[in-house]
Formats: sequence, structure tokens, C-alpha cells
Amino acid sequence: MAITSANQLELLQTAEAVAREKMIDPVLVVEAMEESLARAAKSRYGSEMDIRVHIDRKTGKATFTRVRTVVEEEELENYQAEFTVEQAKQYMEAPEVGAQYIEEIPPVEMGRIAAQSAKQVILQKVREAERDRQFEEFKDRAGTIINGVVKREEYGNVIVDVGRGEAILRRNEKIGRESYRPNDRVRCYIKDVRRETRGPQIFLSRTAPEFMAELFKMEVPEIYDGIIDIKAVARDPGSRAKIAVISYDGSIDPVGACVGMRGSRVQAVVNELQGEKIDIIPWNEDQPTFLVNALQPAEVTKVVLDEEAGKIEVVVPDEQLSLAIGRRGQNVRLASQLTALDIDIMTEAEESERRQKEFEERTGLFMENLDLDEFFAQLLVSEGFTNLEEVAYVELDELLVIDGVDEDTAKELQARARDVIEAKNKAAMDAARELGVQDSLVAFEGLTAQMIEALAKDGVLSLEDFATCADWELAGGWTTVEGERVKDDGILEPFGMTLEEAQDMVMTARILLGWVDPDDLVTDAEEADAADAEEEAEA
Repeated sequence: MAITSANQLELLQTAEAVAREKMIDPVLVVEAMEESLARAAKSRYGSEMDIRVHIDRKTGKATFTRVRTVVEEEELENYQAEFTVEQAKQYMEAPEVGAQYIEEIPPVEMGRIAAQSAKQVILQKVREAERDRQFEEFKDRAGTIINGVVKREEYGNVIVDVGRGEAILRRNEKIGRESYRPNDRVRCYIKDVRRETRGPQIFLSRTAPEFMAELFKMEVPEIYDGIIDIKAVARDPGSRAKIAVISYDGSIDPVGACVGMRGSRVQAVVNELQGEKIDIIPWNEDQPTFLVNALQPAEVTKVVLDEEAGKIEVVVPDEQLSLAIGRRGQNVRLASQLTALDIDIMTEAEESERRQKEFEERTGLFMENLDLDEFFAQLLVSEGFTNLEEVAYVELDELLVIDGVDEDTAKELQARARDVIEAKNKAAMDAARELGVQDSLVAFEGLTAQMIEALAKDGVLSLEDFATCADWELAGGWTTVEGERVKDDGILEPFGMTLEEAQDMVMTARILLGWVDPDDLVTDAEEADAADAEEEAEA
């Protein structure tokens, strides 16, 4: 097939038709045609040649040209597409390296194989352009709700037609045992859009907490307008959910606005989520107060928060325990997800029993180590003393407030406590020495004898070993595994070491060893402060 004047305009008409059908830029189709014609010409004239084709955007005329580039003689590799300065003088005046000589060549007759190859090139280019358009269209829609039509179901995964493309609703992203038939309409949350070799992949979800948040945004104008904000969502898809809301307008009740007149707004969301029960909870900056709200409908009598561990203890009346935990632990699990805290629930009887046990253990500690009778040891515990160090190093006046304790008795108590502590320190240090602990670690400021013994038992025998430790290895921490928070025990955690203290001690050890330049730390801190200040200024 030769490119004649009769079919020159047909090229442009074909490009327009394909572009219109695939909803892509006609220029991309014309460029694909140019590339396919150039490939066909190379098969005719020689694959080593640099042949280019230009199709006039108005007339459709295809111009075939051969390009040769001037190169240094020692760089000449392709004799069909390159030539030296001397060789170029036959065609050009004063040729320079890098210059190009372009000459027009006759159009080619396209045989069956060449035509088929050209067709494949055009189809490939069109397919790539279509994929790019689809990705560009949907990448900015991630995080929004989309309506689609079910096309088919494959191994439990639903393929959804979303207009200009297909999306996938995976089996684990469906609510409960939802099933769909072809042509069913479905509303989903666009969870992710990825560019992959087989084209853009659009992943949908109906179980994501964000799906519920977006549904409320559609049903509640105050949320859409920003007057009410959704602070957290926790879901057990298809069964129950909790959503925390806050109002920035004192005259608007966030819970009432989300519920709507006679529950109309929340009911619309419930119907979309297959009857999922929704608890709407007022957000509170105070975590214990927020947790009390989150555990509704159960009543809470006491909350003890451990911010460092991200853990919280909740005490409920005996008859409220099953309600607080919920069926199969659902209520406490959702409250934990909502507050991002580990929640331990106990009854008032269990808490009383635990407190009694702690009281007895501390009483026994003082009786055994300070040679006290039970009544005197109980007095110390009642006044808030929990360990020997508090007795040994507290101000004398704090012991004198105890009934029956005069100055001589107080000094005797402190002397006994210090003697016991020194004996324990010596025993701990002797044990550490036997394990091979080095003087560099013993001399390091901030570590007690018991800490050194604990480190030695864990194989940390020198300052170098200590400097290689991570802060969480020393102070402990929490790791999220498959959505569940798992406790990592720290070597020095029993001694009350915090993550901040562990970070400071490890960094100090690295500076002493010369691994870190303290000037660099100052620079990093200054840069961080400057960045924070810039963010605050922008805000």
C-alpha cells in the first residue's frame, strides 16, 4: 500500500476516528502512524538507517526522510546513520560534529507483513495512550466514592465498570457475604490507583473506614462544609462501627447532626452498609474522657492512662463487664481502634484484688529488707512508698509525717534501706563481672549496678555493645503486626527507663566512642527547629 494523495486525508480521518473512539488526543494517534510508517520504511531500506516520517496535520501528506548525523571519525559506528566530517563535505558546507543531513526519500510500498507490523505499532501506541489517560483520570480520585456497574465476578473478586475503565472489588473488601450479579449498581470507595505494566489498576473497597467517612460526608452537609469533622472511624464491616465527630460551631451538636431528623441521615449510611450498626461518639481531646465515650453503652467508673506505652486500664462495675467487652470482644476492640490505645478492662472486684495484692507485695518487701513488723511496713505502703530507693533517698521530713516515726527512727530506716541497696548493688556488679562486663560500660554514667547486670545477661558487655542498641531494645516499645499492637520488652524497661532516656544514653555513648560528631547533632537540631518554625508560619 503506497501513501497516495487519494488516501492521504484518510490517514487523518482514521486518526480522528480512533482518537474519538478511545477518547485520546488525535496527535498521539498520528505520531503512532508516523512511527509505524518509519518502521515499515526501515524494513524496506535497511534497519540501520535513521528514517523518519512526518504526516502533515492539515493535508495528511506523509514525508519520508533519511537522517545522517556528523560524528568524530573514531566514534563512527553506524555507517548508515552516521558519517565523518570528511564524508559530510560531499553533502554539506562546513559540516560540524553533531550536525544532521536530512534528505527526502521515496515513500515505500507496504507489503502484508509491513502493514501488519504498522497496525500493531498503532494499536500499541493507542493502548498506551488510553492507559495513561485512564491513570491520569483516576489517580486524583483515590479517596473518593464512585458508582459503578458490576460486569462479572472472578473467584470472589468483582470487576466493576466505572465509566472509562474497569476497577476491582476484591473479595476481602466486600461487606460480609455480599454477592453481586452482572449489571448490579454498586457504590465503592477508591482505595488505591496504581500504574502497572498491564495498565492502571483501580482497587475498590466497601470495608475501609474511609468509605463510611465519605458516606457521612455525602449525607451530612455540615461535614461537607467543614463545620463538623470526623476525627476517627473504627469498623467491624457489616456488623458494627464507631465514628468520632467534633463540631467547630458551638451551636451545632455533632452527634445530632450526624443522626439527622428521626435518624434519617445515619439510616441512609446504615442501609448502604448492609445494616451495619453505627455508634456516633463525640470526640474529646482528653483521651480518658474520649475512651469513656467510646466504650458506650457501657458505664466506666475509673480510667488509668499510661501515655508512654499507649495503654489504658478501664474499671467497670461487675455487671457492666460483658457490655463493655461486647459480643466476641467487639465493643472493646472497636474502642481500641478508635482511640489507638490498648485497653485492659477489669471489674471493680478485680481492681480491688490487684490493689490488695500490690499492697501485700510491698508490705512484704519492707518487712523482709528493713526488718520491720507488718504494721510498720503497712504504714509505709499506705503513705505511698513503693520501693527501697524511695525510703533511702527521700527527704527526712516525708518520713516524719508517719505516725510513730521520730527523727532517729527515720534515720535508722534510711540507713537500713541504703545498706540493703548497697548489698544488692554489689551482688549485681559481681554477677555482671562474672559475665564479662567491661569497665567502659561500668564507668558509663546513668547505669545502675542492676541495669549493668541486666545488660550483661543480654550480652551487652561493653560501651560499644551499648552504643549499637536501639532505643526500643532498651526501653521497650510497641509494634503493630497485622493490625494488632504487640509488646516489645526492653532490657532496661523494668527499671523505668523511657524511650527518650534510652535515646539520649545511646547517643551519648556514640559521641564518647567518636561515632557521632556532636556538632552535627546541633546542626540537625537547628535545621529541624527552622523547619518547624517555617511550617508554623505557613499554617
